[in-house]
Amino acid sequence: MTAIADSSGTIRVAVSAVIFSLRAGADGDRLMLPLVRRTREPHLDSWALPGGWLDPAEDLDAAASRTLAKTTALKPSYLEQLYTFGDVDRSPTRAVSIIYWALLRSDLVDAQQGAADAPENVEWFDVDDLPTLAFDHNRIVEYALWRLRNKVGYSWIGAGLLPDEFTLTELREVYETVLGRRLDPSNFRRLLEGSDELEPTESFRTGKHRPARLFRLAPAD
Repeated sequence: MTAIADSSGTIRVAVSAVIFSLRAGADGDRLMLPLVRRTREPHLDSWALPGGWLDPAEDLDAAASRTLAKTTALKPSYLEQLYTFGDVDRSPTRAVSIIYWALLRSDLVDAQQGAADAPENVEWFDVDDLPTLAFDHNRIVEYALWRLRNKVGYSWIGAGLLPDEFTLTELREVYETVLGRRLDPSNFRRLLEGSDELEPTESFRTGKHRPARLFRLAPAD
């Protein structure tokens, strides 16, 4: 959704979001995002980022959460303001969009999409295989993806794509999916040894191999 100037010349402001989640594909998990098909001009029937108008009495974070719930029925596990896009020529009329980027736990996507009031004009797309989007939304997604890939290089934000408790292997696989490359398991584990952002639990994941300890993000101070 993009803000446009009305007939009086007043510029309306919109809040939109790039939501990342992991979705199962034929060759493993893929980093994907939901898009909404536009139902009016400009760009009728084109895919666009979910969003909506900013209410004058509404905080930005509240607007981001509200518009996401209304347009996609999704409630992200991580939400952060990304950037403000307001180039003069980015839409047919003067437009400003405040963009958020969000992470949504993979185990919550299906439950939220299955809600009775979930919109029907929402589809998930691979971040590396997007259609031509409305306005400058392709550029916005590229910027959000760049920010995400940079941030996973120095933080454990990727855990926001996982359930509350996870194994180190699951966390490493998330980072490999986001970065698009393999990581050495031993080096990855060594990075964890000096971290105070992750803490071990007393629970283990059992399966065909030896039990794997579950970790979680440490509470914020």
